[in-house]
Amino acid sequence: MTAQWVMYGIKNCDTIKKARNSLTASGIDYRFHDYRVDGIDDALLQSFIDQVGYEVLLNTRGTTWRKLPEAERDAINDAASAKALMLAQPAIIKRPVLSAPNGDLLVGFNDSLYHAFIQEKS
Repeated sequence: MTAQWVMYGIKNCDTIKKARNSLTASGIDYRFHDYRVDGIDDALLQSFIDQVGYEVLLNTRGTTWRKLPEAERDAINDAASAKALMLAQPAIIKRPVLSAPNGDLLVGFNDSLYHAFIQEKS
């Protein structure tokens, strides 16, 4: 099986919709991995953390984070605590996470950054 582009996120997210449209417009064939349908396992999340850091992955600006009790938010102070939270509540992972065929990741969406990343990794 050849390596392929993979986008990780949640299907009904507006940012995901924009990112998916960008990939389609760029002619990129990709697989979509929906955290709510497909889940996320410990090893995959750890590989994300190893590559970009938990601080980049943990979405502290979204609704899921804001709904957490303050004590729970305050307890997230290292990779292990952040990972446990992201495994329990994948909606708290910043979206999208785009994985290039070589495994490099781009987190979040910005149209010009997407085009540059796709050109560099294609």
